[in-house]
Amino acid sequence: MRKKQFHGITVTLNRTSLKRYMALVIAGIIILFLFAGMLTSVEPGYGLASTQVHEWASEFTGEHFVHVLAMENQYFAQVLPEDSEPLHVSNLAFRVATSINPDDPRSLLGRELPGFALFDGRIAVAGEGTDYTNLPIESAPPMEVLMAEREATEESLAMLEQLEEDANAIESTNGKKVVHIIHSHNYESFLPELETDVPNEAHHSKINITLVGEKFSQELEKRGIGAEVEQRDIQASLTERGWGYPRSYDASREMVEEAMAQNQDLQFFFDIHRDSLPRDRTTVTINGAEYARTIFVIGGNNSNYKHNLHMAEELHNMLEETYPGLSRGVIIKEGATTNGRFNQDLSNQSILMEVGGIDNTLEETYRTAEAVADVFADYYWQAEAVDAGTEKGEE
Repeated sequence: MRKKQFHGITVTLNRTSLKRYMALVIAGIIILFLFAGMLTSVEPGYGLASTQVHEWASEFTGEHFVHVLAMENQYFAQVLPEDSEPLHVSNLAFRVATSINPDDPRSLLGRELPGFALFDGRIAVAGEGTDYTNLPIESAPPMEVLMAEREATEESLAMLEQLEEDANAIESTNGKKVVHIIHSHNYESFLPELETDVPNEAHHSKINITLVGEKFSQELEKRGIGAEVEQRDIQASLTERGWGYPRSYDASREMVEEAMAQNQDLQFFFDIHRDSLPRDRTTVTINGAEYARTIFVIGGNNSNYKHNLHMAEELHNMLEETYPGLSRGVIIKEGATTNGRFNQDLSNQSILMEVGGIDNTLEETYRTAEAVADVFADYYWQAEAVDAGTEKGEE
């Protein structure tokens, strides 16, 4: 031990304490490197993913930060809502350590059972018969199935030709296109239209879900609403670029962004899909005619989530009034095991819509496209009337 004098203050230096301090610093650095090495060397399924960090961070809201400030100055608490509660640190710590949400028992099994990732979807509005056992199923087909060229029925080919003729005969009112329609999984098809009854083979390069989008577009045009349909082959684009099926939304995103840049009149965006559930879950009879049921899917991992959810809920409620049972409801997909955006962050009036399932016919989906167009036209023109009234009032 030795002493030194600094401006009248005696400082005692203990060599043993200094050595101990340096040893702790070195040990801490080594432990930090070991921990970082463990995180980067474990298998992807067990490592720390950015989606997990995002999920944990999403637990913090503006109210939580105000609660923290209120711990030092109670005046901050006065701006908080009466029902506001502080963040439960023990709850968050438990989720960080176990990836289990105590408020959601499904998370206990969600990452352990194959296919149980559907638990990341939650029902916002439940249509008739909709529960957690029959949420939309979106899975990638085998590549050899996706690229195979199967024969379609003669009736399907005839319907395709008629649809193309009708499209050429329709012109948009005032020349404005305000609705953009795309199909991120554009090869999704329907078994009755193909010469196969194998569920995994319900894919076709021409007889597919894009025909439903074309029909929807035509029905909107008949009601005075200009609509455009993305014609480029997204699945072919994936193959050309060496991208896997899960990147379908990346490819379609580029196309939507390009469409928005080229046409400033676009206001509404629909990504139309086909569900994989069987016929008894995706079909309803209304006034003696069979329709392919629809369900609206909203991505919860984006800033436009609430705006898009409100639009979907409005359309669901309007369908329930005019076509009872046609809509299966509105669900929110969010979390680490789903896309969670579906490009809906590009617009606050964007919806993913599932129309029918693998066992529905094109005729049934066309009825649904007409019904949804009928309801959407009412929704659109009501909104236009409100906007016009607002502008007149401002003048």
